[in-house]
Amino acid sequence: MKYIKKPVVIEAEQFLPFEDDMGRIISNLVKVYRDGDSKTGFSIDTLEGKHEVTPNDWIITGVKGETYPCK
Repeated sequence: MKYIKKPVVIEAEQFLPFEDDMGRIISNLVKVYRDGDSKTGFSIDTLEGKHEVTPNDWIITGVKGETYPCK
C-alpha cells in the first residue's frame, strides 16, 4: 500500500535571544525560559516536555500551536 501525506504549512522562527531591560528573554513566537538545568541555559515547552534550545536553532510552531526546536 502507498499513502500520500498532504504538505502542511508551519511557522518557524530562528532563536536569536536578547534580553529586555528587565532581563527577560525575548522571542517572537514562543516562550523561552532561562533554565539552569539545560546546558545552554534556554528551554521551551513542547508536547513531550521541556526541550533545550540553543541560539540559532529554529523553533517550529505546528498546526495546533505545538512548538519544538530544530537544529
